Amino acid sequence: MTADRPLLGILLMLGFCVLAPLGDGIAKLLGETMAILQILIARFAVQAVVLAPLVWAQSKSLRFSRRIWRLTVQRTVLHIIGIGAMFTSLRYLPLADAIAIAFVMPFIMLLLGRFILGEQVGPHRLAACAVGFVGTLLVIQPNFVDVGAAALLPLLVAVVFALFMLTTRQMAKEVDPVTLQAVSGTMATAMLLIGLYIASVLDSPSAIMVWDDTGAVMLLMVAGLIGTAAHLLMTWSLRFAPSATLAPMQYLEIPFATLIGLFLFRDLPDGLAAIGIAITISAGLYIIMRERRLDRQATRSLRQPTPPAG
Repeated sequence: MTADRPLLGILLMLGFCVLAPLGDGIAKLLGETMAILQILIARFAVQAVVLAPLVWAQSKSLRFSRRIWRLTVQRTVLHIIGIGAMFTSLRYLPLADAIAIAFVMPFIMLLLGRFILGEQVGPHRLAACAVGFVGTLLVIQPNFVDVGAAALLPLLVAVVFALFMLTTRQMAKEVDPVTLQAVSGTMATAMLLIGLYIASVLDSPSAIMVWDDTGAVMLLMVAGLIGTAAHLLMTWSLRFAPSATLAPMQYLEIPFATLIGLFLFRDLPDGLAAIGIAITISAGLYIIMRERRLDRQATRSLRQPTPPAG
Protein backbone atom coordinates (compact mmCIF):
# COMPACT_ATOMS: atom_id res chain seq x y z
CA MET A 1 0.00 0.00 0.00
CA THR A 2 1.20 3.54 -0.80
CA ALA A 3 0.58 6.52 1.49
CA ASP A 4 -1.26 9.52 0.08
CA ARG A 5 1.00 12.33 -1.20
CA PRO A 6 -1.46 14.92 -2.56
CA LEU A 7 1.08 17.30 -4.13
CA LEU A 8 2.71 14.53 -6.16
CA GLY A 9 -0.73 13.28 -7.20
CA ILE A 10 -1.67 16.78 -8.36
CA LEU A 11 1.55 17.18 -10.41
CA LEU A 12 0.99 13.82 -12.11
CA MET A 13 -2.60 14.77 -12.89
CA LEU A 14 -1.35 18.05 -14.40
CA GLY A 15 0.76 16.02 -16.83
CA PHE A 16 -2.34 14.06 -17.76
CA CYS A 17 -4.24 17.33 -18.33
CA VAL A 18 -1.65 18.40 -20.92
CA LEU A 19 -1.29 15.10 -22.77
CA ALA A 20 -4.94 13.96 -22.82
CA PRO A 21 -6.31 16.85 -24.95
CA LEU A 22 -3.26 16.62 -27.23
CA GLY A 23 -4.09 12.97 -27.88
CA ASP A 24 -7.74 13.91 -28.45
CA GLY A 25 -6.68 16.57 -30.93
CA ILE A 26 -4.66 14.04 -32.93
CA ALA A 27 -7.60 11.62 -32.82
CA LYS A 28 -9.85 14.37 -34.21
CA LEU A 29 -7.44 14.81 -37.12
CA LEU A 30 -7.32 11.06 -37.77
CA GLY A 31 -11.11 10.75 -37.50
CA GLU A 32 -11.43 12.67 -40.76
CA THR A 33 -9.99 9.70 -42.72
CA MET A 34 -10.06 6.67 -40.41
CA ALA A 35 -12.74 4.59 -38.70
CA ILE A 36 -13.00 5.07 -34.94
CA LEU A 37 -12.45 1.33 -34.47
CA GLN A 38 -9.05 1.51 -36.16
CA ILE A 39 -8.00 4.45 -33.99
CA LEU A 40 -9.08 2.59 -30.86
CA ILE A 41 -7.25 -0.61 -31.83
CA ALA A 42 -4.05 1.34 -32.47
CA ARG A 43 -4.46 3.31 -29.24
CA PHE A 44 -4.61 0.21 -27.06
CA ALA A 45 -2.25 -1.96 -29.13
CA VAL A 46 0.50 0.65 -28.75
CA GLN A 47 -0.17 0.71 -25.01
CA ALA A 48 0.21 -3.07 -24.81
CA VAL A 49 3.30 -3.23 -27.05
CA VAL A 50 5.12 -0.45 -25.20
CA LEU A 51 4.33 -1.53 -21.64
CA ALA A 52 4.27 -5.35 -21.80
CA PRO A 53 8.08 -5.60 -22.32
CA LEU A 54 8.61 -3.29 -19.33
CA VAL A 55 6.51 -5.59 -17.17
CA TRP A 56 8.47 -8.62 -18.40
CA ALA A 57 11.87 -6.92 -17.98
CA GLN A 58 11.08 -5.91 -14.39
CA SER A 59 9.60 -9.33 -13.57
CA LYS A 60 6.35 -7.76 -12.40
CA SER A 61 3.87 -10.19 -10.94
CA LEU A 62 0.58 -10.86 -12.72
CA ARG A 63 -0.79 -12.80 -9.77
CA PHE A 64 -3.78 -10.57 -9.19
CA SER A 65 -6.52 -11.47 -6.78
CA ARG A 66 -9.91 -12.34 -8.19
CA ARG A 67 -11.14 -8.91 -7.08
CA ILE A 68 -8.32 -7.12 -8.95
CA TRP A 69 -8.95 -9.13 -12.14
CA ARG A 70 -12.64 -8.23 -11.95
CA LEU A 71 -11.85 -4.55 -11.48
CA THR A 72 -9.30 -4.68 -14.32
CA VAL A 73 -11.88 -6.07 -16.76
CA GLN A 74 -14.42 -3.48 -15.58
CA ARG A 75 -11.86 -0.69 -15.96
CA THR A 76 -10.87 -1.85 -19.45
CA VAL A 77 -14.47 -1.94 -20.71
CA LEU A 78 -15.09 1.54 -19.28
CA HIS A 79 -11.88 2.79 -20.89
CA ILE A 80 -12.91 1.53 -24.34
CA ILE A 81 -16.41 3.02 -24.07
CA GLY A 82 -15.14 6.35 -22.75
CA ILE A 83 -12.44 6.86 -25.37
CA GLY A 84 -14.71 5.60 -28.16
CA ALA A 85 -17.46 8.05 -27.20
CA MET A 86 -14.99 10.94 -27.00
CA PHE A 87 -13.38 10.17 -30.37
CA THR A 88 -16.85 9.91 -31.93
CA SER A 89 -17.95 13.24 -30.44
CA LEU A 90 -14.85 14.92 -31.88
CA ARG A 91 -16.14 14.19 -35.37
CA TYR A 92 -18.93 16.68 -34.70
CA LEU A 93 -17.73 19.10 -32.03
CA PRO A 94 -14.80 21.50 -31.58
CA LEU A 95 -12.11 20.03 -29.34
CA ALA A 96 -12.47 22.54 -26.49
CA ASP A 97 -16.28 22.31 -26.52
CA ALA A 98 -16.28 18.50 -26.38
CA ILE A 99 -13.87 18.45 -23.44
CA ALA A 100 -15.74 21.26 -21.67
CA ILE A 101 -19.04 19.38 -21.93
CA ALA A 102 -17.36 16.27 -20.53
CA PHE A 103 -16.47 18.32 -17.48
CA VAL A 104 -19.67 17.46 -15.78
CA MET A 105 -17.47 14.45 -14.88
CA PRO A 106 -15.83 15.95 -11.75
CA PHE A 107 -19.28 16.75 -10.39
CA ILE A 108 -20.35 13.15 -10.92
CA MET A 109 -17.04 11.88 -9.58
CA LEU A 110 -17.24 13.88 -6.36
CA LEU A 111 -20.68 12.44 -5.66
CA LEU A 112 -19.56 8.89 -6.45
CA GLY A 113 -16.41 9.38 -4.37
CA ARG A 114 -18.56 10.42 -1.44
CA PHE A 115 -21.18 7.68 -1.67
CA ILE A 116 -19.10 4.77 -3.02
CA LEU A 117 -15.63 5.32 -1.54
CA GLY A 118 -16.72 7.26 1.55
CA GLU A 119 -14.41 10.21 0.75
CA GLN A 120 -15.09 13.51 2.48
CA VAL A 121 -16.73 16.09 0.17
CA GLY A 122 -17.77 19.36 1.75
CA PRO A 123 -20.60 21.71 0.71
CA HIS A 124 -18.23 24.28 -0.82
CA ARG A 125 -16.83 21.78 -3.31
CA LEU A 126 -20.29 20.47 -4.14
CA ALA A 127 -21.57 24.02 -4.73
CA ALA A 128 -18.60 24.91 -6.93
CA CYS A 129 -19.05 21.75 -9.01
CA ALA A 130 -22.75 22.58 -9.40
CA VAL A 131 -21.73 25.99 -10.79
CA GLY A 132 -19.33 24.19 -13.13
CA PHE A 133 -22.22 21.99 -14.25
CA VAL A 134 -24.23 25.11 -15.17
CA GLY A 135 -21.24 26.22 -17.25
CA THR A 136 -21.28 22.84 -18.99
CA LEU A 137 -24.94 23.28 -19.92
CA LEU A 138 -24.10 26.63 -21.51
CA VAL A 139 -21.53 24.87 -23.70
CA ILE A 140 -23.98 22.13 -24.68
CA GLN A 141 -26.77 24.47 -25.78
CA PRO A 142 -25.25 26.02 -28.96
CA ASN A 143 -23.62 22.72 -29.95
CA PHE A 144 -26.92 20.87 -29.57
CA VAL A 145 -28.51 23.40 -31.92
CA ASP A 146 -25.73 22.83 -34.48
CA VAL A 147 -25.22 19.04 -34.41
CA GLY A 148 -28.13 17.60 -32.42
CA ALA A 149 -27.79 14.58 -30.16
CA ALA A 150 -24.05 14.20 -30.92
CA ALA A 151 -23.50 17.14 -28.55
CA LEU A 152 -24.60 14.85 -25.71
CA LEU A 153 -21.87 12.25 -26.35
CA PRO A 154 -19.42 14.01 -24.00
CA LEU A 155 -21.98 13.54 -21.22
CA LEU A 156 -21.65 9.79 -21.76
CA VAL A 157 -17.88 10.27 -21.61
CA ALA A 158 -18.29 12.08 -18.28
CA VAL A 159 -20.30 9.31 -16.65
CA VAL A 160 -18.05 6.55 -17.97
CA PHE A 161 -14.78 8.22 -16.97
CA ALA A 162 -16.10 9.06 -13.51
CA LEU A 163 -16.71 5.33 -13.01
CA PHE A 164 -13.35 4.56 -14.67
CA MET A 165 -11.39 6.80 -12.30
CA LEU A 166 -13.20 5.51 -9.24
CA THR A 167 -12.49 1.94 -10.34
CA THR A 168 -8.82 2.87 -10.79
CA ARG A 169 -8.75 4.45 -7.34
CA GLN A 170 -10.03 1.21 -5.79
CA MET A 171 -7.11 -0.78 -7.20
CA ALA A 172 -4.32 1.77 -7.80
CA LYS A 173 -2.59 1.22 -4.44
CA GLU A 174 -2.55 -2.57 -4.87
CA VAL A 175 -1.34 -2.86 -8.47
CA ASP A 176 1.77 -1.47 -10.13
CA PRO A 177 0.55 1.18 -12.63
CA VAL A 178 2.73 -0.06 -15.50
CA THR A 179 1.46 -3.60 -15.00
CA LEU A 180 -2.13 -2.37 -14.81
CA GLN A 181 -1.81 -0.38 -18.04
CA ALA A 182 -0.07 -3.25 -19.84
CA VAL A 183 -2.72 -5.77 -18.85
CA SER A 184 -5.54 -3.33 -19.62
CA GLY A 185 -4.03 -2.48 -23.03
CA THR A 186 -3.73 -6.17 -23.91
CA MET A 187 -7.30 -6.88 -22.79
CA ALA A 188 -8.68 -3.90 -24.71
CA THR A 189 -6.81 -4.85 -27.89
CA ALA A 190 -8.19 -8.40 -27.72
CA MET A 191 -11.75 -7.11 -27.14
CA LEU A 192 -11.49 -4.62 -30.02
CA LEU A 193 -10.06 -7.22 -32.42
CA ILE A 194 -13.07 -9.41 -31.65
CA GLY A 195 -15.22 -6.36 -32.39
CA LEU A 196 -13.35 -5.85 -35.68
CA TYR A 197 -13.99 -9.47 -36.68
CA ILE A 198 -17.71 -9.11 -35.93
CA ALA A 199 -17.83 -5.83 -37.86
CA SER A 200 -16.14 -7.45 -40.87
CA VAL A 201 -18.59 -10.38 -40.79
CA LEU A 202 -21.44 -7.86 -40.79
CA ASP A 203 -19.72 -5.93 -43.60
CA SER A 204 -19.79 -2.77 -41.49
CA PRO A 205 -17.94 0.36 -42.69
CA SER A 206 -16.27 0.48 -39.27
CA ALA A 207 -14.26 -2.60 -40.30
CA ILE A 208 -12.47 -0.71 -43.11
CA MET A 209 -8.83 -0.21 -42.14
CA VAL A 210 -6.60 2.46 -43.73
CA TRP A 211 -2.90 1.51 -43.90
CA ASP A 212 -1.74 3.06 -47.19
CA ASP A 213 -1.31 6.58 -45.77
CA THR A 214 2.12 6.47 -44.10
CA GLY A 215 1.76 9.88 -42.49
CA ALA A 216 -1.62 9.01 -40.97
CA VAL A 217 -0.32 5.66 -39.68
CA MET A 218 2.65 7.38 -38.03
CA LEU A 219 0.30 9.90 -36.45
CA LEU A 220 -1.81 6.98 -35.25
CA MET A 221 1.21 5.53 -33.46
CA VAL A 222 2.00 8.93 -31.90
CA ALA A 223 -1.59 9.17 -30.66
CA GLY A 224 -1.22 5.73 -29.07
CA LEU A 225 2.00 6.76 -27.30
CA ILE A 226 0.48 10.00 -26.01
CA GLY A 227 -2.65 8.22 -24.81
CA THR A 228 -0.55 5.58 -23.05
CA ALA A 229 1.60 8.20 -21.29
CA ALA A 230 -1.43 10.29 -20.32
CA HIS A 231 -3.36 7.48 -18.67
CA LEU A 232 -0.23 6.13 -17.00
CA LEU A 233 0.19 9.54 -15.35
CA MET A 234 -3.47 9.51 -14.34
CA THR A 235 -3.11 6.03 -12.82
CA TRP A 236 0.00 7.09 -10.90
CA SER A 237 -1.79 10.21 -9.64
CA LEU A 238 -4.56 8.12 -8.12
CA ARG A 239 -1.97 6.15 -6.14
CA PHE A 240 -1.05 9.30 -4.26
CA ALA A 241 -4.24 11.39 -3.90
CA PRO A 242 -7.98 10.83 -3.41
CA SER A 243 -10.23 11.12 -6.44
CA ALA A 244 -12.11 14.01 -4.80
CA THR A 245 -8.84 15.99 -4.64
CA LEU A 246 -7.79 15.23 -8.21
CA ALA A 247 -11.17 15.71 -9.90
CA PRO A 248 -11.01 19.55 -9.91
CA MET A 249 -7.49 19.46 -11.40
CA GLN A 250 -8.90 18.10 -14.62
CA TYR A 251 -10.62 21.41 -15.32
CA LEU A 252 -7.18 22.49 -16.51
CA GLU A 253 -7.67 20.29 -19.57
CA ILE A 254 -10.03 22.95 -20.94
CA PRO A 255 -7.51 25.78 -21.50
CA PHE A 256 -5.00 23.28 -22.90
CA ALA A 257 -7.69 21.90 -25.24
CA THR A 258 -8.57 25.46 -26.33
CA LEU A 259 -4.94 26.15 -27.27
CA ILE A 260 -4.60 22.83 -29.11
CA GLY A 261 -7.91 23.39 -30.94
CA LEU A 262 -6.77 26.87 -31.99
CA PHE A 263 -3.41 25.57 -33.22
CA LEU A 264 -4.69 22.47 -35.08
CA PHE A 265 -8.16 23.50 -36.24
CA ARG A 266 -8.38 27.28 -35.84
CA ASP A 267 -11.32 26.71 -33.49
CA LEU A 268 -12.12 29.14 -30.71
CA PRO A 269 -15.21 28.84 -28.48
CA ASP A 270 -17.52 31.82 -28.78
CA GLY A 271 -20.88 33.05 -27.46
CA LEU A 272 -22.52 30.89 -24.82
CA ALA A 273 -19.84 28.22 -25.17
CA ALA A 274 -17.09 30.68 -24.21
CA ILE A 275 -19.11 31.93 -21.22
CA GLY A 276 -19.80 28.34 -20.14
CA ILE A 277 -16.13 27.38 -20.39
CA ALA A 278 -15.15 30.45 -18.33
CA ILE A 279 -17.68 29.51 -15.64
CA THR A 280 -16.47 25.91 -15.60
CA ILE A 281 -12.81 26.91 -15.27
CA SER A 282 -13.63 29.44 -12.52
CA ALA A 283 -15.50 26.79 -10.53
CA GLY A 284 -12.61 24.36 -10.88
CA LEU A 285 -10.01 26.94 -9.83
CA TYR A 286 -12.11 27.84 -6.79
CA ILE A 287 -12.10 24.22 -5.69
CA ILE A 288 -8.35 23.93 -6.23
CA MET A 289 -7.67 27.03 -4.10
CA ARG A 290 -9.97 25.74 -1.38
CA GLU A 291 -8.22 22.34 -1.42
CA ARG A 292 -4.87 24.06 -0.93
CA ARG A 293 -6.19 26.14 1.97
CA LEU A 294 -7.71 23.10 3.70
CA ASP A 295 -4.50 21.15 3.17
CA ARG A 296 -2.45 23.93 4.78
CA GLN A 297 -4.85 24.06 7.73
CA ALA A 298 -4.62 20.28 8.19
CA THR A 299 -0.82 20.43 8.04
CA ARG A 300 -0.68 23.19 10.66
CA SER A 301 -3.00 21.27 12.97
CA LEU A 302 -0.81 18.17 12.72
CA ARG A 303 2.28 20.19 13.62
CA GLN A 304 0.72 21.63 16.77
CA PRO A 305 1.96 19.79 19.89
CA THR A 306 -0.55 17.73 21.78
CA PRO A 307 -1.11 19.17 25.27
CA PRO A 308 -0.09 16.81 28.09
CA ALA A 309 -2.86 15.00 29.91
CA GLY A 310 -3.55 16.67 33.22
